[in-house]
Amino acid sequence: MEDAVRKLLDAASREIAALGDDLKSLEQVRVRYLGRKGELAQLFKQLGKVSEKDRPLAGKILNEAKVSLEGWLNDALDRAREGETDRKERFDVTIPGRRPLRGRLHPITQTAQEISRIFNWLGFETVEGPEIELDYYNFEALNIPKDHPARDMQDTFYISDDVVLRTHTSPLQVRTMEKRRPPIRVIAPGRTYRCDSDVTHTPMFHQVEGLLVGDDISFGDLKGILTIFVHQMFGPNVGLRFRPSFFPFTEPSAEVDIQCVMCGGKGCRVCSQTGWLEILGSGMVDPEVFKMVGYDPEEITGFAFGMGIERIAMLKFGIDDLRLFYENDLRFLKQF
Repeated sequence: MEDAVRKLLDAASREIAALGDDLKSLEQVRVRYLGRKGELAQLFKQLGKVSEKDRPLAGKILNEAKVSLEGWLNDALDRAREGETDRKERFDVTIPGRRPLRGRLHPITQTAQEISRIFNWLGFETVEGPEIELDYYNFEALNIPKDHPARDMQDTFYISDDVVLRTHTSPLQVRTMEKRRPPIRVIAPGRTYRCDSDVTHTPMFHQVEGLLVGDDISFGDLKGILTIFVHQMFGPNVGLRFRPSFFPFTEPSAEVDIQCVMCGGKGCRVCSQTGWLEILGSGMVDPEVFKMVGYDPEEITGFAFGMGIERIAMLKFGIDDLRLFYENDLRFLKQF
């Protein structure tokens, strides 16, 4: 028995030393020598054949051999596992690095920030309001009663008879004037909603509303502010014009057109051969709106304007399909 144990230990020690840090092979050696059907287990089964006199010594030799084998194998396995961890953590500093992908702001966000920057520079404060809005603020307080035909101009998402998803950011005009006294100079960027979807419309879109209220505010002030905005946004050489229009909450009202950024005013498919593109609506605040917030229209005047951020982004970046902004195609978004 003693010779058999000695031969087993000698063979095992040489094999373990030869394997080094080969984790898989060391595990196989452990099973072969110390497993339930391993070589050492076979020697333990032979104890019954040993005489009663020699059996205690044989048992002691086998137990000591088991302890030695377990110690050798555990040490070898620990070294192999440490080596494997080191190999995983090791890297070649001479390999060229991989440049991480950079996140970019969405073109709608870029345009909204640029619009806000321009008007903040002109002294306008940014305000925010609820997207789920009362019918009163979305329509009635803006001189659009329930039977007014202008409601047909906006396909509204109704949550209930008196609650809607706001169709424009104009309710911030009323909410701001209810809380403050003139002078007021604010812009209200935000999401708006209408039942509409095609090449130039989406059910959810972004608008910026502007309001300036004070003493002796004239249409000339409105023209001056919007002219500065257009030249800051599209360049100093872009022409613009004010065209008479109608909005229930402004009187007089005007739409602002700029020279087509696609053809430079020469006429193309985008501008329907006119050389002009509409970018926003504006006008002097209607006296009826002032009355709704307790202002005296004989003493106070002001103007308001509103624009679609997507519309400005399409013109600024030369995009002809609004839906591209919302398809999340990285090939499109990476251009910005």
